[in-house]
Amino acid sequence: MATLGGELASLRKLKGWSLREVEDKSGKKVSNSYLYQLENDKVKEPSPNILYVLATVYGASYADLMRLAGFVVPAAKKASATQNSVAFNAMGLTEAEEGEVLDFVEFLRSKNKGKR
Repeated sequence: MATLGGELASLRKLKGWSLREVEDKSGKKVSNSYLYQLENDKVKEPSPNILYVLATVYGASYADLMRLAGFVVPAAKKASATQNSVAFNAMGLTEAEEGEVLDFVEFLRSKNKGKR
């Protein structure tokens, strides 16, 4: 089973960053010594704020980091038609394009069901 520390170390190494570089990229919100403790599973209850900063720095899923830290994370709700419309309007999609995007997303979900 993956640990929060192992995941954070993997994310950092994938980027090729040092602990100090992560500290800098976090705007000094996460010290390199605290990150070292996190990566080595020395911190038992990390702050959700710190996890959010690290998720943002690494481009990782905040929910996944929260789960690994032992927090209960509710399942994501399906986007409502209103939320879809707002997103599609922001992208400048026509109604026909919106339908095609939603059809494609459903296709991807059905295709990937067996892989989860």
